[in-house]
Amino acid sequence: MARLRVAVEGIVQGVGFRPAVFRLAEAHGLTGWVRNRPEGVELEVQGPEPATSAFLRALREEVPPPARVDRIVTQALAERAEESAFEIRDSGAGEEVRPVVPPDLATCPECAREVGTPGERRHRYPFTNCTYCGPRYTIIEGLPYDRPRTSMKGFPLCPACEQEYRDPRNRRFHAQPVACPVCGPRLSLVAPGGAPRAEGEAALQAAAEILRRGGVLALKGLGGYQLLVDATSDAAVARLRHRKHREEKPFAVMFQDLASLQSACEAGAAETGLLTGAEAPILLLRRRPGAPVAAAVAPGNPRLGAFLPYTPLHRLLLEAVGGPVVCTSGNLSDEPMAFGDDEARSRLGALADAFLVHDRPIVRPVDDSVLRLDADGPTFLRRARGYAPLAVPLGDGGPPVLALGGHQKNTVALLAGGQVVLSQHLGDLASAEGADLLARTVTDLLAFFRIRPERLACDLHPDYASTRLAERLAAEWGLPLLRVQHHHAHGAACAAEHGLRGPVLALAWDGTGYGADGTIWGGEALVVAGATFRRVGHLRPFPLPGGDAAVRDPKRSALGLVGAVLGPGRIPASLLAAFEEAELGVLQAMLARDLNCPRTSSLGRLFDAVAALTGIRERRGFEGQAAMELEFAAERAAPEHAYGWAFSGQEVRVADPAPLVAELLRDRAAGAAPEALARRFHAALADLALAWARHAGLRDVALAGGCFQNALLTTLVTARLSEAGFRVHRHRRFPPNDGSLALGQAAVAATA
Repeated sequence: MARLRVAVEGIVQGVGFRPAVFRLAEAHGLTGWVRNRPEGVELEVQGPEPATSAFLRALREEVPPPARVDRIVTQALAERAEESAFEIRDSGAGEEVRPVVPPDLATCPECAREVGTPGERRHRYPFTNCTYCGPRYTIIEGLPYDRPRTSMKGFPLCPACEQEYRDPRNRRFHAQPVACPVCGPRLSLVAPGGAPRAEGEAALQAAAEILRRGGVLALKGLGGYQLLVDATSDAAVARLRHRKHREEKPFAVMFQDLASLQSACEAGAAETGLLTGAEAPILLLRRRPGAPVAAAVAPGNPRLGAFLPYTPLHRLLLEAVGGPVVCTSGNLSDEPMAFGDDEARSRLGALADAFLVHDRPIVRPVDDSVLRLDADGPTFLRRARGYAPLAVPLGDGGPPVLALGGHQKNTVALLAGGQVVLSQHLGDLASAEGADLLARTVTDLLAFFRIRPERLACDLHPDYASTRLAERLAAEWGLPLLRVQHHHAHGAACAAEHGLRGPVLALAWDGTGYGADGTIWGGEALVVAGATFRRVGHLRPFPLPGGDAAVRDPKRSALGLVGAVLGPGRIPASLLAAFEEAELGVLQAMLARDLNCPRTSSLGRLFDAVAALTGIRERRGFEGQAAMELEFAAERAAPEHAYGWAFSGQEVRVADPAPLVAELLRDRAAGAAPEALARRFHAALADLALAWARHAGLRDVALAGGCFQNALLTTLVTARLSEAGFRVHRHRRFPPNDGSLALGQAAVAATA
């Protein structure tokens, strides 16, 4: 006989791990117990040595899908004769178990089978779930996580569900959202004004008919309201674009099943694993020629944001529609997603033809996660459902820090006890709804994790909603507030994710960030060392005529760039012709007098300018559009030689794009294809990265900032630096964009 004490670390709380251990122990004929501990799960098992060895193997290989075992430590103990069974124990008396807020998870195969099988108790029930799947973070009202502290408290369990809930051998053991047609939430279809139209199965079929006829459906989903239309109909997509005020930005498409998705997109084994996993994110995939999806879904884009139904409600609706649907956040552009019923009717009433709703309240909005799978691993573009708010190990401890992030793609970070919790993607904070959501999320995180921060951190920009909230909280709580420069936070976030403790060169490339000198930064080479940074390189600043208007109008960035680096007399006729005569006169006067022409070192604005100079995109329809189309054009071209740079300065190497601009204009005048120009520009940026890396003289280089959402740029820069012997680090578990600013702010504040 053998007896072992086993400590398990990883994602092992709130995911059905203890009942899984119970079932494994019974299957192997072992006695003992299991309980949660602050650092994970602890258990003791006793039985014949072959059985305990087999149990340990199964503990690694047969854990439930939401769980992840990072580390198992075993210790041999003396045999105990008094045990006769295996039991699940509560935490030890007086022990404070680290709170765990589990993320929402996609429908597991077993629940999907039940929903699709006639005769099963939950056949065609849209709210089927178990310990391994279903709503979590979106229904939790408080901790500890049990049913009376969730939005399921208004649905008393029927006897059959109660029996499942109490049985540790059942996969619904302590599944807080467990329900069935007898005792659970109900489905209904209502008019935009709230008048009922249909209930239950009839509501589902009527909603599908609205979509088949080209209508717009508002669906109350897992983490908020979504807007759906037929993805094969250009007219339906155009209708949604008009109502949502989203003229060109791509929509995501939900496919009925994997086979239909693969008929429209290229998805190999790795992509399939992500699409069908418990997180089930939106995945950017290459569109197949002739894909049965309307061109208006993602105009001019070779990729589709594709995903699979992740709730039984989505599955049943897609099955009834019989084809793919656009499935996008229920909001107007630049607003947060609606999630309350009254709020949704108010904000979406003019957008949708009908509402397919249910009576389970959504406690907080959680949007869909968005990823892209590259050759060297995944890239997060939005981290939300399925991933947030799981804690990630970070550092060795230090004072608790609350960081409030930036203004766009906002997230909130809570760092304590060597772990960081990054909230779900909250979106932009320009609206009152966005600022309110930020404040509510801060309250949520602090209450859930029972932590009072000792330090606050925010962006350096004085006018961000996140900065203003940080200032208010610092005054109310009497806490120190650290204002972290935007690109310092980008670099610190990537360094922290990879555990880089010494100085690291951060290539922080993005569109806009408030610089330490009060100007607009964005093409930066920074030596980051904890709470300090040193600027060792940047783009030569150029003017943006009209300020924010130039951000929306790439040809303005081009006008400012060419005039600054080559002179006003060198502006090409093709660019001048892109302006109305009166507008051009005003802009040239502004540049001549240096009025409302803020200067920027932003690489994002350089992307915009080059997109305009190549003729690829002169005016943008959404954030990042010009840079995206420049990337897509470059991908269509064969590898090219790089455009050149001129450098000045000793300690700070300033990169002057004058040679690049002059060569590009000569090539365009000579009739070179825009794709070739775009490729040479991307190659030039890889050369720039290498030049700054050699100047800094540090082996570790972190790639951070929104420009590294560009797959081609990331690949070229990584290859160029790696070939030269540098160790390149990029975000793996968090986005490279402003969604990681809070993480970097927290890391900086913890070491300040």
